[in-house]
Amino acid sequence: MKTWDELEKQQPRVFKILRNSFQKKRLAHAYLFEGKQGVGKKETAILTAKSFFCQNVKNGYLPCDQCINCKRIESGNHPDLHFIEPDGLSIKKSQIEALQQEFAKTGVESNQKLYIISHCDQMTVHAANSLLKFLEEPAKGTMAVLLTDQVHRLLSTILSRCQVLTFQPLSPKFIQQGLEKEGIPSHIAALASQVTNHLEKALLLSRDDWFAEARNKVIKLYEIIHSRPNHALLFIHNQWMPFFQEKEQMETGLDFLLFLYRDLHFVQIGNEEECIYSDIVPMLKRQAIKFGQGSVLNHIVSILEAKRRLNANVNSQLLMEQLVLTLQEG
Repeated sequence: MKTWDELEKQQPRVFKILRNSFQKKRLAHAYLFEGKQGVGKKETAILTAKSFFCQNVKNGYLPCDQCINCKRIESGNHPDLHFIEPDGLSIKKSQIEALQQEFAKTGVESNQKLYIISHCDQMTVHAANSLLKFLEEPAKGTMAVLLTDQVHRLLSTILSRCQVLTFQPLSPKFIQQGLEKEGIPSHIAALASQVTNHLEKALLLSRDDWFAEARNKVIKLYEIIHSRPNHALLFIHNQWMPFFQEKEQMETGLDFLLFLYRDLHFVQIGNEEECIYSDIVPMLKRQAIKFGQGSVLNHIVSILEAKRRLNANVNSQLLMEQLVLTLQEG
């Protein structure tokens, strides 16, 4: 997200708190943005920095995007905005000490400074204890924004000195709409939105030929199971196993199959707008009248059990053969 309007749509609670803080001039000296990867924490930190430094802020919180401060932040070279990220596997004490030296200096452009610490949960114990000094005795005009995907790994003393803002997972519908805006076909976008909560990752998946072909393989398997059952085991041997070779790929295939049978259930209960495989709904309608709802739910349970067994390192080909036979029974 690059604007406050986008933040309001994606994270309304975070938007309201930050907007009110800017408008009432009651900004905290330290914020902790926590939530899953891909929910917009870093983008919101940069947006906060723009509003913090903007020379022509509107309505108390909207950056103009035209002044030198906004443009420098956008290009990543504002002298009073500092980023800290893990050096290797951790954020080290020396990195925090270098930051503390900056604390003592007067701002280059103004008396304000802002520090963004990404993956702050990866600070070493010494680094975390070193940061506490700033959090306990904040310099005037200085603000810190800490970002983490794993808030449970942070010291309680750090948590207690920050205003914690929790970012909610992005909804599949939001991700799907974002993908469609990028030109991704709706049937691919719908599936990708179920696989990851990260918009950028969903975009990469959607543009991956393997992803689209995996979807085709799953639909083909479903058709064979219910129209040409005698060919199902041959399909598993000749096409499924050579394509889904790795364990992670096999799990993806099972997820796609699970979504398909879930769509079949949605069709049965008249909830077609929830279908991910919207392009094959006519086929699912024809199949839906052949099965009882209980039978379809049993198929869903069977796929979930196959996923569990896959993670228990059962032979994947034997697993798929047994699953296919089970799905043919109803």
